[in-house]
Order: sequence, then C-alpha cells, then structure tokens
Amino acid sequence: MIVYPAIDLSGGKAVRLWQGRRDRLRVVAEDPVELAQRFADAGAEFLHLVDLDAAFGGGGNDEVVRRILAAVSCPVQVGGGVRSQARFARLKEAGAARVVVGTAVLRRPELVERWLAEDPQGVVVAADNRGGRVVVAGWTEDTGEGLGAFAARMAALGVRHLLVTAVEKDGTGRGPDLEVLYAALAAFGPGVIASGGIGEVAHLARLVPLARVGLAGVVVGSLLVDGRATVADLLGVVREG
Repeated sequence: MIVYPAIDLSGGKAVRLWQGRRDRLRVVAEDPVELAQRFADAGAEFLHLVDLDAAFGGGGNDEVVRRILAAVSCPVQVGGGVRSQARFARLKEAGAARVVVGTAVLRRPELVERWLAEDPQGVVVAADNRGGRVVVAGWTEDTGEGLGAFAARMAALGVRHLLVTAVEKDGTGRGPDLEVLYAALAAFGPGVIASGGIGEVAHLARLVPLARVGLAGVVVGSLLVDGRATVADLLGVVREG
C-alpha cells in the first residue's frame, strides 16, 4: 500500500481546504516546490498533486506544477480541472506519472476512454463523493450516481486506479470513512486509493488491513503539512501492518 503525501495548490501556494469548501482555505506552505522536495527526500514513493484553481475553473497553477514535476525524483499523480485533451497532454509531457480525471468521465467519456487505451496505468479516476453520491466540478455538482454504481462502471471501463475521496471527511482529520471505502472496494476491486480524514497516525493504521482486499494507497494531507507526523512515521505504519 502506497502513502501519497498530498499538496493542494491555489494561488501558487500549498493550501488545505475543509470539506472541499473554498471559504475554509488555509495556506500551509508559501513554497509548494520546497514542500514537494521535502516529502520526496523523506522517502515518499509517490506524490499527489491537485490544482484547486483549475478544478474550480478559476485559472491554474501550471508553472508550479511543472516546477514540482521537475524538482522531485519520485513519481507524481496530478489532478484538478483535467477536462480536455490539451491539458491531459500537457501534464503528461511535463512528467506526470498519472493524471487524475473526474468531471471528464461524465462530460467527455470518449476522451477518458482514449486516455485509458493509450496508457491505462497513467489514468486515475476520481470518485469524489458526498453522502454516498459522486460529485464533480470541484465537488460543487452532485451527479446523483451512487458510489458503488460508479465504481462498478469504472471497473468495467478498464480503469486501474480509483481515487475515493469522502468530501465530508476531507481536511477534517476526523478519520476515514470506512463505509465508503468498503463500498468502493466491493464494487471496484483492487486499485482503490483512499482520501479524506486522515488526521492521526492511528487512522492510517486502521486502513492498512484493507490492503488485503484491494486498497492500493492512501492520500495524506493535513497530518503531514501540519507537522503532526512525518513521511517516515507513515511508511513505518504501512511496513508494520
């Protein structure tokens, strides 16, 4: 199971949201490139990078993304506002090992099918969900589709990596949504990546046993950027589990 240190970008800085709300945004690092280097130097196997401005349709942080991709030696998966062939191609050309897509799955499914055909391991589909239903467009639109149905549909499409974010838990540090993860694993199978709510090292330890039933990774944000745990701490939990 891979631990993915998360860096969310807005206005050229590393930030964190609370339950996906832009009015609850806080800056956690003025220099996201330095933060990414610190995580990579500490032994991170993979980084998770989200351009929140692009996700919400308010511009983007392409230059910062490129600088991070050039600065770190570990692979990086990048998401946020990837709704066109041009943006997908730019991120891959810049060095993104994987590109995270969400809204495009519903609005431009032919594009996602093309990307999966070209590089199935290089695509991550975001299953952001609130109240058990999938949400898109920077978590602002409820699709009405249940997480289980969506996850099963993505598996049938040939998706290898499903990023499951419990929006109500994101940024709160209150613990992961196990019910949501069990539903995703049952419908999708191996390849689920959990995100949202990891506020203590014990929360990660609670998820490690799920690796036996297909949990492939966990995205960790606030716990690391707030200095309440280190990358080494979290890697140790995974190894011991």
